[in-house]
Amino acid sequence: MKEKIPYIVVLFLLFLFVLYLLIQRIRCTKAQKQSRKRLSSYRHKSLSLSYGDMTYVDEGKGEVILSVHGIFGGFDQAFDSCKSFLDNYRILAPSRFGYLSSDTKGRGTPKEQAEAYVELLDKKGIKKVFLLSTSAGGSVAFRFALDFPERTKGLILMSSSMPYPEKPQKFPSYAGPPPFFCNDYAFFLLSPLFQPIMGMDKSTIFTILPINERKKGVAIDASITNLDMARNYNEYHIENLKVPVLIFQAKDDKLASFESVKKVLHRFPAYKFISFEHGGHLMKGNENKVKEEVTAFIEREK
Repeated sequence: MKEKIPYIVVLFLLFLFVLYLLIQRIRCTKAQKQSRKRLSSYRHKSLSLSYGDMTYVDEGKGEVILSVHGIFGGFDQAFDSCKSFLDNYRILAPSRFGYLSSDTKGRGTPKEQAEAYVELLDKKGIKKVFLLSTSAGGSVAFRFALDFPERTKGLILMSSSMPYPEKPQKFPSYAGPPPFFCNDYAFFLLSPLFQPIMGMDKSTIFTILPINERKKGVAIDASITNLDMARNYNEYHIENLKVPVLIFQAKDDKLASFESVKKVLHRFPAYKFISFEHGGHLMKGNENKVKEEVTAFIEREK
């Protein structure tokens, strides 16, 4: 017969588990305060558009880079992905629909997001921009470049979601974390798994918090934005792009498949593809090469 685990051992293990959850709750509360302090350090503003407000950071001078952030982002993620270019260019980093107090137009489709960007540019008196897209921002950037080529000088894709090489036969109805996971404490508990699952250091959690102020945007991305290039494949005529494209992709990216990117390159009329052996989704360690190539691209196409 198998020996039963003594009752006192079960109670002790349960005590340790509860103690662990309590400690993590305390650590999470401190992380929330740090994250809110970090957000307050950005010189962000809010602009009233026809459908509501859009929050954004607008810094620097020169050619304008409109930064299109990914899931769990906002003006902070949008700005951080471009801040290395701040010495030479103007960075316009808005929060997409549902992120950090940005309102939503209609259902929040990529087409509506692109239209909102145009309205923002009109309000700011900006005629044309270079779009820099990261991760889930890809469909919005493609939609903008396709619908408003007269406002687009070039498209820069960094670990970006990409169109499909051919029309997919099936795709999920929801492409993102389950809604019940979209809270600060749940993600804080999961942060030790960031490295094995996403290839990101667990400290990335500090750039994601506060999730409560991003979860509306996450829901829009998971149900609409991330699926739009599959659901509306025939509306993404990549072959008709009228702007030059610069693409960066790391081979060890766990969130955006390197092989999938290679398979769709034939659809782009004009592009330059730069790959990295390492760096993951955030392209760590490749910052100098990225800055060099982006600068050359902008100077050539401006």
